[in-house]
Amino acid sequence: MAGIRVGVVGGTGYTGVELLRLLAQHPHVELAAVTSRAEAGTAVADMFPSLRGRVALEFSDPKAAPLSECDIVFFATPNGVAMGQAPELLEAGVRVIDLAADFRLRDVAVWEKWYGMRYTAPEWLEQAVYGLTEVNRNRIRVARLVANPGCYPTAVQLGFLPLLERGLVDTGHLIADAKSGVSGAGRKAEVHILFAEASDNFKAYGVAGHRHLPEIRQGLAQMCGNPVGLTFVPHLTPMIRGIHATLYARITREEDFQRVFEDRYRNEPFVDVLPRGSHPDTRSVRAANLCRLAIHRPGDGDTLVVLSVIDNLVKGAAGQAVQNMNVMMGLDECAGLEQLPVLP
Repeated sequence: MAGIRVGVVGGTGYTGVELLRLLAQHPHVELAAVTSRAEAGTAVADMFPSLRGRVALEFSDPKAAPLSECDIVFFATPNGVAMGQAPELLEAGVRVIDLAADFRLRDVAVWEKWYGMRYTAPEWLEQAVYGLTEVNRNRIRVARLVANPGCYPTAVQLGFLPLLERGLVDTGHLIADAKSGVSGAGRKAEVHILFAEASDNFKAYGVAGHRHLPEIRQGLAQMCGNPVGLTFVPHLTPMIRGIHATLYARITREEDFQRVFEDRYRNEPFVDVLPRGSHPDTRSVRAANLCRLAIHRPGDGDTLVVLSVIDNLVKGAAGQAVQNMNVMMGLDECAGLEQLPVLP
């Protein structure tokens, strides 16, 4: 088949280069443009030598790039950019996947509260489809605009999903204790992610409230059909990639919980339910579009513990975005995403 013409807006961050890595290996993709105002005219491979020989483009200014001629455009930009630039492309018939948070939350007032800026594209928010593929695959297939989920929300929602869909736990008292590598903070210079600050250290942050909290609550509420009570505490860990979410829920109805998870994800190519008693680690999914899950019931008590691990840059961002592209464009969902995890 002819190549799908793809544009990437904002290709200079960690999510952007991960997206380029995956797209450069995709059998059905023709990269048409990679934009960056600051780096316009610079060869992509000069900034990212890992792409040498695979990506021959230069960064271009978004105003000069042939984005309107693309079949699909990814926005790997800071929050607030896509809602300003995507509408023109959407009106021209281009399909869009936003890897930032611009179209994730359904309530404009909630979005403005958490992201601290005025929302400017409410008409497109109504049409956006939340891109958690394992939940919204049929809607994604026909979507013009997909809001790619955040990294923490992906790990947490996939971990709770089978329990909430089946009504097996108390939805008023859910707990998500999550840890992320420093690449989750983005490719920028900030004191708290300097090597001397983040290495050999471990800390919680955003305990009073994190931007991903309303996104997670929104998704979980849709799964069970009612508002949920969620305590979400993120932590920064001294590693580059990976998210580990330890999820707690009080059991309200007895089932074979291992079988519940296995049945729910049996036909999902990018969710791996591990055998009973397993403890997934983040490096088991490093550089792969995988979520690995394990289910525990400590002491046969009334609390279920779900362990969920993803690579925050792949299944938590760029890989999931490519997965959504495959569904939107009628391709094999696994196309370009069959890389094995990297060890060590």
